[in-house]
Amino acid sequence: MYEALSNTKLDVLFFIKKTKLLKNGEAPICLRITVDSARAEIMIKRSVLPNKWNQTKECATANNVAARELNHFIEVYRTKIFKIFRQLEMDGREITARTIADIMQGREDPDKPKTLIEIFSEHNTQVHSLVGVDYAEVTAKKFDTSLLRLKEYLVHQHGTEDIAITAVDNQFVRLYDLFLKTQCGCHHNSALKHLKNLKKIVRIAMANGWVQKDPFFGIKFTEQETHVEFLTKEELSTLINTEFKISQHSQVRDIFVFCCYTGLAFADVKTLKPEHIKEDNEGGLWIRKPRQKTGVMCNIPLIPQALKLIEKYKDHPLCAKNSVVMPVFSNICMNDYLRDIAKLLNFNKPLTCHIARHTAATVVFLANNVSIENVAKILGHKKLQMTQRYAKVLDCSIKRDMENVIKAMNF
Repeated sequence: MYEALSNTKLDVLFFIKKTKLLKNGEAPICLRITVDSARAEIMIKRSVLPNKWNQTKECATANNVAARELNHFIEVYRTKIFKIFRQLEMDGREITARTIADIMQGREDPDKPKTLIEIFSEHNTQVHSLVGVDYAEVTAKKFDTSLLRLKEYLVHQHGTEDIAITAVDNQFVRLYDLFLKTQCGCHHNSALKHLKNLKKIVRIAMANGWVQKDPFFGIKFTEQETHVEFLTKEELSTLINTEFKISQHSQVRDIFVFCCYTGLAFADVKTLKPEHIKEDNEGGLWIRKPRQKTGVMCNIPLIPQALKLIEKYKDHPLCAKNSVVMPVFSNICMNDYLRDIAKLLNFNKPLTCHIARHTAATVVFLANNVSIENVAKILGHKKLQMTQRYAKVLDCSIKRDMENVIKAMNF
């Protein structure tokens, strides 16, 4: 056991892996580095017969040249570890078992600590390689945006393009939050998402032993409740029954209304294919499709009004070309046309693709007594809390429940 001036304790142990014998009967020798309570193990590419190894002395016991050379190699290895330890201490760097192991294996320059942008970039590369497997494309793009914001912050606040991961402390996090809100124009919840992405990178660094202290300690993430915008029953009826002179307006209206009937988000209705429509044992048709954003499966029963729209567009050129169910324009075009429609109908609220999903959750489902648990399944929500925010804005459900109270108290 070696204890440094900083009270950091280093322990080095050489031992053999008896359970992983080589073909020649020898056991590989393993090195375990322990700094305080954290461990890292590496193979030293040497082996010895199990009966020729003294674990107490951590050396070979045979009286021959090979054994003496092996013991000398082990002592040189041990000495090198202590030198690295002392050098890290002298440089004022964070000392971890993983850092020492990486330097021993040539995976890290002892004079070059891991940097924030380096780790974040490596993380994003991995995320992009897993798009379609563990991540959606939109998630990968969000991490890219967070990385871009972080680079801007480093230049603005520190005058550099990168910084050692060990330099990320509590003040760094709080000033980054301030930068996001004042310089980038992020609202509270948007800034929170960038901070959560940064926290993920910090956790990766901590798991690898590159950082010991959590810079997020004492910082709580609390989302602010946002206003849920949706069409009223009357507005939805007006939208459905209006005859538009421009065909694109009618087409966009139909897609919006289809989303109101199904709860699909823009990315999901755009990629909805015939194979996503399944028939149950009773002949009913369902949309069974994983959400683009989260991968959570949506189970959506198709009501007659939605089926009518599918039938209307089954031979549309865009549907045939892209093998999709609905002829959906790009998100920008859809929202442009929806803004035109909102003006034509004198709606005093913004009309966007996502408002259709909000309208589905509130006016179409919850207001018509669909249970909140089933609404969560239809929308593909991971947590019931996500669905509950829609229930909060509906006064009709409160009124309906209170009518039952009035009836019960009428005696």
